[in-house]
Amino acid sequence: MKTYVISLIAGLLVGVIYSLLGVQSPAPPLVALVGLLGILFGEQIVPFARGMINREPAAVSWFNHVKPHMFGHLPGAKHSPDSSRKD
Repeated sequence: MKTYVISLIAGLLVGVIYSLLGVQSPAPPLVALVGLLGILFGEQIVPFARGMINREPAAVSWFNHVKPHMFGHLPGAKHSPDSSRKD
């Protein structure tokens, strides 16, 4: 969660700087987001193709490389196996 907050704060800071300088962002927000999505998907093509060339099932590539990179570690509580006990 800390990473998301830092990212949001950095984005707000850049927005304030753009506003103070009187410039607009380099691309409309939707265009920029679609471009970032394209980059993210594009990064997955090579590892996925390598897996297909090595005759690995697509699920292996999805669970070992694509899913962790595309979605990251989502915010959530970290529990150890013994933390659920209440003595």
